[in-house]
Amino acid sequence: MSAENILRSYVLENYLFTDDQSVLSNSDSFLEKGILDSTGILEIINLLDEEFGIVVEDEEMIPENLDSIDNILSFMEKKNN
Repeated sequence: MSAENILRSYVLENYLFTDDQSVLSNSDSFLEKGILDSTGILEIINLLDEEFGIVVEDEEMIPENLDSIDNILSFMEKKNN
C-alpha cells in the first residue's frame, strides 16, 4: 500500500468514519474543513513515526507540512531526501 493510500485510509476511517474515497480530496485542509483538530494532528504525527519512521520535530509541526494529504506527502518526500 502506498503512503498516500495509508494516509487517506487512516483519515477516512478514523475521522470521517467512511471508506468512501470521494469525500476527501488530497488537497483538503484538515483544519479548515474541520476534519482534524490538534489532537488529530498529533495522531497523524504518531502514524508518520510508526508507519514510516518519520520523526516530526517541534518546528515542523506547521500546517504547511501537516494540513492535508498533499502537504504530508510533500513533507515526507523532503524528510526522506
